[in-house]
Amino acid sequence: MKQEKVLIVGGGIFGITAAISLRRRGYEVHLFEKGKIPNPDASSTDASKMIRADYGHDTFYMDMMLDAFNGWEQWNEQWPTPLYHPTGCLFLTHEKMQAGSLEYDSKKALEERGITVDSINAQVLEDRFPNWNASQFTDGYFNPKGGWAQSGKVIRQLADIAILEGVELHEETPVMSLMTNSHQVGGLFTTDGMVHSADKVIVASGVWSSRLVENLADKVTITAHPIYFFKPKNPQPYKADVFPCWFANVSKTGWYGFPYHPEGYLKMAHHGIGEIVDLNQENEIAPHYYPDLNTFLADHLPGMEYEPVSSARLCYYADTWDSDFYICPHPKQSNLIIAFGGSGHGFKFAPILGDIIADVTEGKDNPYAGRFKWRERGQERKEAARMID
Repeated sequence: MKQEKVLIVGGGIFGITAAISLRRRGYEVHLFEKGKIPNPDASSTDASKMIRADYGHDTFYMDMMLDAFNGWEQWNEQWPTPLYHPTGCLFLTHEKMQAGSLEYDSKKALEERGITVDSINAQVLEDRFPNWNASQFTDGYFNPKGGWAQSGKVIRQLADIAILEGVELHEETPVMSLMTNSHQVGGLFTTDGMVHSADKVIVASGVWSSRLVENLADKVTITAHPIYFFKPKNPQPYKADVFPCWFANVSKTGWYGFPYHPEGYLKMAHHGIGEIVDLNQENEIAPHYYPDLNTFLADHLPGMEYEPVSSARLCYYADTWDSDFYICPHPKQSNLIIAFGGSGHGFKFAPILGDIIADVTEGKDNPYAGRFKWRERGQERKEAARMID
């Protein structure tokens, strides 16, 4: 029997996990990435990504993440160096948590699932996590189930596994267009003039996906979000035991951050609406973020107020209109699979993404895939941790 051939466009977290899952199911798999893996411009690529199950009232993603945690733990056991760091996550609020908020609804849902979280008030905060200005916070909790991953290194580790298992990686090989007719995709054309035929094609190229699939353009907005790095003179106060992953009233301020990185820096980022950008031009961090950052530090982390920013960069989100991913067959070309739309919160599900995409590719049932079906644009919705005001 002929071995089916699958071509995957994009070497980020959607593409590389799909490649491994499909290769393990017996497919001939070729993955095309326009740059090196990890691509520095890809949403998946960074020093660190947050790994959390705290999704407010949206228990679909909470349950999906509780499933994914098992995979992160297995990867830590299997890989030469653990790349997931289960430091726990600290959620702080300026006012008393109330029903309908990210923090209240997350805490309630976690406890219903048997996960014990520690309540935080100003006194506990001052005693246990002394970097914070306890006078700013009234309520919150610490969730020991969560942490962060060295995301760029995770992508590279997965790429190495893919190569060992027989996936053909075509790095620095941009895809020019798909080879389509009214009902099927026959393969793709790369910019080096080569034609690559296939039984199935998966477009998993993140913020660049709508360049290949025209009718994705109205489903997604490309937004840019600032990331700041610091090199504190004394790193000890920012180690994970007293300074774990944190979210400071994040749905109101947008600010979240990480403990001291083993490579010698602190990272903070803003999870908000972001700035709509054109990927065909150079983009810079919008000027209003920096004074907002300084004000936030002065009020909330006074020890960092005078720490200079050592570097900064943008993180690009492929923001779908409802913050849900698209992992589905294309409605017109039945052998074209769409796997994109991380919307700033996709990476954490890495251990289960590949099998979701593989199940959809094979037309099999998957407990999560229904949420990610093809859908037309509707009422705008954002993930609960996003600052939208």
